[in-house]
Amino acid sequence: MTKWGIIGVGNMGGMLLETWVNSGSISQEDIMILNRSADKAVQLKKKFPSIHVADSTSRIADYADILFLCVRPPHLPGVCHELHSLLQPDQVLVSITSPYSIEDLEVLVPCQVARAIPSITNRAAAGTTLLTFGTSLSNRNKAALIDLVSSYSNPLYIPEDITRVASDIVSCGPAFFSYLAQRFIDGAVAETAISKEQATHLTSEMLIGLGTLLANGHYTLDELIKKVCVKGGITGEGIAVLEKETTEMFSQVFQATHRKFGEEKEAIQKGLYN
Repeated sequence: MTKWGIIGVGNMGGMLLETWVNSGSISQEDIMILNRSADKAVQLKKKFPSIHVADSTSRIADYADILFLCVRPPHLPGVCHELHSLLQPDQVLVSITSPYSIEDLEVLVPCQVARAIPSITNRAAAGTTLLTFGTSLSNRNKAALIDLVSSYSNPLYIPEDITRVASDIVSCGPAFFSYLAQRFIDGAVAETAISKEQATHLTSEMLIGLGTLLANGHYTLDELIKKVCVKGGITGEGIAVLEKETTEMFSQVFQATHRKFGEEKEAIQKGLYN
């Protein structure tokens, strides 16, 4: 039976743990976690009493066949340095962060590597997980990873050159569109008599319904717009404002994320190869 580990159980690492257990993908008994803050690990142990909590990097490296590294990019090299002498060639280290390429990971550790970028939507057994595999990843371990992420998401293999934009859409996208929904609610409250509570409820229900329409294949996005936006109608007036105000907005969003990504990549290259 494959043993799984998570180093770093913050927002995304904690989400993965809950998703694995609640979806039935992995038994609690087959999971070990390690976190810099012991309090967080203790809280998760109370919630999932059969998981194992490691007290050291060597302990979790000795336990896990496949080890997910869910730490922030600046902390990744330090953790990999600790793991370098502990991991064996038949083990797998899986990073969930986009700035480190597969090539970078293969420089940092002596074992097999992969990247699996999650989405917060995975918590609802939905959305996509972005996969990239190292050159030495065995077919057996590749199948184990695909089977795991398939149990709570749609796995999608991506090449290195679209990693950032794919991550922007899949991983950052829920935050971007949640922010837009909040602004939508704020506008409704500012301009009409509706309360924030009412506007929030209606918007949430609308988004759930929209997602269901798309999930069930009733409409494409373009078809849905055309279906609702009848000629000369009220929706069309709102669409006209959106067309005017958002023309450059998302271009600027992607420029900003790619600029930050470039800065992180540059720092990584200097640290690894200079």
